[in-house]
Amino acid sequence: MNFLRKHVTVLAGALVYLLLYAVAAVRYDGFFSLPVFINFLSNNAVLGIVAVGMTFVILSGGIDLSVGAVMSFSSVLIGVLIMEHGWNVYAAIAASLVCGATLGALMGAIIHSTGIKPFIVTLAGMFFVRGLAFLIHLESISISDARHTALAIARVGPLPLIAVLFLGFVAVGWYVAVLTPFGRNVYALGGGEDAALLMGLPVRRTRIAVYAVSGFCASFAGAALSFYLSSGSHLEGVGMELDAIATVVIGGTLLAGGVGSVFGTLIGVLMLGLILTSITTYEGMMSSGMTRVAIGALLLAFVLLQKVLTRRVAGVGRAT
Repeated sequence: MNFLRKHVTVLAGALVYLLLYAVAAVRYDGFFSLPVFINFLSNNAVLGIVAVGMTFVILSGGIDLSVGAVMSFSSVLIGVLIMEHGWNVYAAIAASLVCGATLGALMGAIIHSTGIKPFIVTLAGMFFVRGLAFLIHLESISISDARHTALAIARVGPLPLIAVLFLGFVAVGWYVAVLTPFGRNVYALGGGEDAALLMGLPVRRTRIAVYAVSGFCASFAGAALSFYLSSGSHLEGVGMELDAIATVVIGGTLLAGGVGSVFGTLIGVLMLGLILTSITTYEGMMSSGMTRVAIGALLLAFVLLQKVLTRRVAGVGRAT
């Protein structure tokens, strides 16, 4: 019963995904195939990497609206360092990761030290970082470096490198969340800051680290975006923070914090890919309007489902 109470939202998300996939496999010829599944991963890998970082933030009871801007900034910074300053591609990526993690840590420190709501601090951070991207380069910058191109087209077996990176982030994120003291501190912080303080947990250090992780993941997503587009772009990150939040919630993580899983976020990303592929490729609706309607309806349905399931399971737990 404890296992069910802890993972009921994630299990519900996995069940809904399997049902939707089965319906799509029956409805569309060739849907149940490895190439289609690989497309789910590769086409949504950038969002997935951002969502892994967002999962830690939401688990801690916070929110991060700056991730889309940090991702765009990272891609532009990588392009500028490689094309205008002649940096090695790995050095440029490393510099962007340091910047992203530092920006995240600063926002976490401000949130903890001032008591200002994460929504406000990260909203300000979003505007600041987006402006910073335009300061270092006014337009999108094409990246034609041979080593960068080689990474962009690299594959590991049947999987593109970008999909492997996403799965690697999911695996590492799951390990950190479940099997490390930091992960347990994140869950405890999301369950209640006062209780975490009474237990002697390092609340300040945990909160700063959570936003640093989010900034790191968003910056790495910017590097992955530069592989995907072969350029650094200011515009691709617009709205990414909302997509990441939706993906995390659809994956079973409660917005209130303390309940959820990085594995659930993987389910959320796959479900988003399932919807996008079904509507745009198989139904032939190229407009993004219908996909947004579907994602909005699914998000609302999952929030309501989470509310019902958590109430029922909590009631069963009390009865037993």
